[in-house]
Amino acid sequence: MNFNLSDEQKMIRNAVDKFIRNDYSFDARKKVLDTEHGFSRSHWQQFAEMGWLGIPFAEDQGGLGGGILDIAQVMEAFGTGMVVEPYLSSVVLAGGLINMGGSQAQKDALLPALIEGKLLLAVAYTERESRSNPVDVQTRAEKSGGGYVLNGEKAVVLGAALADKLIVSTRTSGNRLDEQGISLFLVDSKAAGVSIQGFRTMEGGNAANIKFSGVKLTADALIGQEGKGFALLDNAIDHATVAACADALGSMHSAMRKTVEYLKTRKQFDVPIGSFQALQHRAVDMFTAVEACRSMVLMASLKVSDTNPVERKMAVSAAKQFVGEKARLVAQQAVQMHGGIGMTEELDIGHYFRRLTMFCSLFGTTEYHLNRYADLMAAA
Repeated sequence: MNFNLSDEQKMIRNAVDKFIRNDYSFDARKKVLDTEHGFSRSHWQQFAEMGWLGIPFAEDQGGLGGGILDIAQVMEAFGTGMVVEPYLSSVVLAGGLINMGGSQAQKDALLPALIEGKLLLAVAYTERESRSNPVDVQTRAEKSGGGYVLNGEKAVVLGAALADKLIVSTRTSGNRLDEQGISLFLVDSKAAGVSIQGFRTMEGGNAANIKFSGVKLTADALIGQEGKGFALLDNAIDHATVAACADALGSMHSAMRKTVEYLKTRKQFDVPIGSFQALQHRAVDMFTAVEACRSMVLMASLKVSDTNPVERKMAVSAAKQFVGEKARLVAQQAVQMHGGIGMTEELDIGHYFRRLTMFCSLFGTTEYHLNRYADLMAAA
């Protein structure tokens, strides 16, 4: 099998790398974070003009018809610059979900606007008591006339503070932990009965807690089939998880590279501290971790589109558990080898530490994915 990037993938990666170098320095990123919403509309429009928002979507929708390997190139480059714009939550997760299971009318209404940078989406599936388990749903949608009435709460919804529309997982039948009975609905973020409390995440992005109180939905707000939305949601989350792993890989590589540069320039006893054998060994451990994660991200990217859901889930959980473990190692080593300056706001290493720490809990903790992999192995 040929693991080399295609010419198109190389072009995408080179373009994003150039954007990070020229327009997304650490100081430029801090200015974005200092704005009211911690988000640059001009950057988002630039993503649209470069075609990055349309990578995973069909050409007849205005997209490029790419796949998860193309997305991984964008995400890895974004990770190097710690990009805070909601590409993962809006394009990969929400856009991917619409692309996988939306009706043609929903795709026609949403995807072109998303690709053009005129629409932001978010997926509200996490709840206060659900932790990492997307099947744990207590938010309910009850039939009313020809539509539905939505009640419940969602917590720590990535990108929701800025989203124009939400995709909400609800329970239309069954018990709390049943896979059957989960339905997905498209909800306007400004609809009557929707209350959004936004906040910043630890690494600078945005999220929100959301309350739904008697929100009236029409029948065409349903995405996919009623009561059968979990398989669709689970698939979309797995694709987003692989993209998040690619982002973490980019952050890990930058943290390692910057640490090695610091070891070469910081002096103690009139010699660079990089000449100390103990620190050399730790730097090698970081390098080994990064390159091992590169292989895991590639493996998961190739397997996440497997038609066998068990194979897909096992590959994704293996990657998330492994990359999460190594991300923690690299983040901790980077800060420790920088010393006290590594925890200051003025240096980027502490910000990479936060981003990688958040990644460890994103789309399921390391422990959750280890258990999911073990359960899938036991059932196989």
